[in-house]
Amino acid sequence: MAPVMVVTDSTANIPENLLKDLPIRIIPLQLIWGDQILRDGVDISPTEFYRQLREAEVLPTTSQATPEEFKKMYNELLEQGYEILSIHISSKLSGTLDSAVQAKKALAHKPIELIDSESTSMAMGFQVLAAARVAAMGASLHDCKAVAEKARSQTGVYFALETLEFLKRGGRIGGAAAFLGTVLNLKPLLELRDGRIESVDKVRTFSKTLERLLDLVEEKLANSPGPVRLCVIHGDSPAEARQLLEGALHRFSSSLITDAEISDVSPVIGTHAGPGALGLAFMVGM
Repeated sequence: MAPVMVVTDSTANIPENLLKDLPIRIIPLQLIWGDQILRDGVDISPTEFYRQLREAEVLPTTSQATPEEFKKMYNELLEQGYEILSIHISSKLSGTLDSAVQAKKALAHKPIELIDSESTSMAMGFQVLAAARVAAMGASLHDCKAVAEKARSQTGVYFALETLEFLKRGGRIGGAAAFLGTVLNLKPLLELRDGRIESVDKVRTFSKTLERLLDLVEEKLANSPGPVRLCVIHGDSPAEARQLLEGALHRFSSSLITDAEISDVSPVIGTHAGPGALGLAFMVGM
C-alpha cells in the first residue's frame, strides 16, 4: 500500500513542533503588497508582517495558490510514490480549494483526495494533524480521509478582533457585518461556523473577551470525555495569547488536555483579521 502525504495550505498555522516527523506538505498562499508578491510564511514571517502592517500606508491583499502550483506539488509527491490527501481553507473564505480541484482534474485518475476543512487556522490544522498521524502509521488514503472528515466535525474556533475593518476590506466579513457600526471599544466575538465567519457576541473589555471565549469553548466541551486539543492563535499578541492559554489550562481538566499550544496567525489570515486578533481553536474526542 502506498504511503499517504497530507497537503495543506499556509493558513493552517500549525506550530513547527507539531509538524515534526509527520507526512505534511504546506503550499503557501500569497500576500500582494504594493509591487511585491510574497509567499505566506516563506518570504515574510508573522513578526515582520505585523511590524510592516502597523506602519503601512498601503494595505496588502491576498491571493490563493494557483492550480499550477498545486499541480507541481502533486506531481512531485506522486513521483515519489505518495498518494495525496489535500485539506484546505474553507471554500467560503478562499478560492484555494478550487485551485486544488483544477489541479486534480489535470491529473485525472491519480490518487488524490480533497477535503474542504470548512475552517482555517488551527481549526483546520487539527484536521491536518489527525490525518497525518494515521498516515504516519501506514493508514490508507481512504482511512486518512475518513479521519480528517471525522476531525472536521469535532473542531472549532472562536476569536476576537480589535476591529472589523480588516475583515470588511477583505470581503470576508460574513455574519460579522451585524456588528458594524456598534459602539466603539466593543470587541466583536466571532466563530467559524459551516465554513463562514459568524457573529457570536460583543464584549467591552479584554478580560471579558478572554472569559467569554473560554465560556464558549467550555460549552462545546461539556459532554466530551476527552481528549481535548487546544491552540491559542494570535496576531502579534503573545502576552495576551499566553494569558488565554493559562486561563484555558486553569478552566479545563488537565486530564482531558493532550495538546495546549500557541500559534501565530499567518500573514494571509492576518491581512483579514488585523493585528491584535486572538482566538482559541479546539478539537475534541480525537
